[in-house]
Amino acid sequence: MSFEEWKHLPLEDCMEAIIDYRGKTPRKSSFGIPLITAKIVKGGRILEPTEFIPFEDYDERMHRGIPKSGDVVITTEGPLGEIGRLDDRKLSIGQRLIALRGKKGLLDNSYLKFLLMSDYVQNQLSARQTGTTVSGIKQAELRKIDLLIPPIPTQRRIAEILSALDDKIELNRQTNATLEAIAQAIFKEWFVNFNFPGATGELVESELGMIPKGWKVGSVADILVLANETISPGVNPDKLFNHYSIPAFDSGRIPSQEMGSTILSNKYKVKSNSILVSKLNPRIPRIWTLKEVDQEISVCSTEFQVLLPQKAHYYSFAANLFSKPSMIDTMKSRASGTSSSHQRINPQDILDINIVVPTDDLLALYDKTVENYFRCIINGLEESMNLSKIRDSLLPKLMNEKIDV
Repeated sequence: MSFEEWKHLPLEDCMEAIIDYRGKTPRKSSFGIPLITAKIVKGGRILEPTEFIPFEDYDERMHRGIPKSGDVVITTEGPLGEIGRLDDRKLSIGQRLIALRGKKGLLDNSYLKFLLMSDYVQNQLSARQTGTTVSGIKQAELRKIDLLIPPIPTQRRIAEILSALDDKIELNRQTNATLEAIAQAIFKEWFVNFNFPGATGELVESELGMIPKGWKVGSVADILVLANETISPGVNPDKLFNHYSIPAFDSGRIPSQEMGSTILSNKYKVKSNSILVSKLNPRIPRIWTLKEVDQEISVCSTEFQVLLPQKAHYYSFAANLFSKPSMIDTMKSRASGTSSSHQRINPQDILDINIVVPTDDLLALYDKTVENYFRCIINGLEESMNLSKIRDSLLPKLMNEKIDV
């Protein structure tokens, strides 16, 4: 195929539908039609909706156009340019989102998703954004974005290549979530329900209620220590870092790959056996358990607290401790801030939280029981990181006509 067949067209000329849902805030309900909001559109995926609108509001809410399966949504601000694709459920679209549907025979929606994620489009979005406090883009400016349009068979082939990588990354994410759930289920059975190997059923009183004989009331500091060693990646501008950040976590637990020159602020070093606990908005649990990392190139946002186990066999217990509902509630109660969206918990307040500490022998047994789950999680994460690198390196080459598919 000749690259001369590729066209440059403004976005508005390529669309069957441009549906802008910005405006009136929808009425929410505890159940009903799932509401796709800007905050759950992350890294090419749409996370599971947690908000809904009443069934009876749907027709009025969606009077500007009914979304269809396969439509691509783009966030127009806070942040700008996150991309996702709708599935076949009946869905409502929230504010700060625009739904796009390519013209049949001209623009394939699968290709459109990756095209919008490419630097070629993302750089245009940045150049056309406005606003000081919150950057966004007007629909009139979005319509002018230049799209690179190859013939439909080529579009589908590009989308097929990139989707295969994305599908495997998503499968790894789901597998890891299942493995984490198994480890947490065992944790609950042993350390909440007290049905652990060798349990006699003999309980004693404590300030945290009845606990097994031989256990004690302590604090997180009995299990973990702070490890806040600061590093400035910018002093090594040509070095590639694995950057564990809040956005990377929210988009699927894959750290972003960034050059030192693009990481402008100080970060914490990340070591093997680290447990990263988000200090930001603790009502939203963000726990990154990292058994093995490349310590020379791994850094994390200072919005995370880096914690290391006091003893190696404390790792698995500590990793699951922060998913315990009572721990989440306690961290939430200790947070402070001016608004619900910008609350933080002090690192020392994390260490000071009172917990029930099991015997050393039981902690070692739990670590041995679930270590294979964590090892598989690490393998899945590493594979996803490599697949992500391949996808991100292929994307610009495919979009810039460097590879003939």
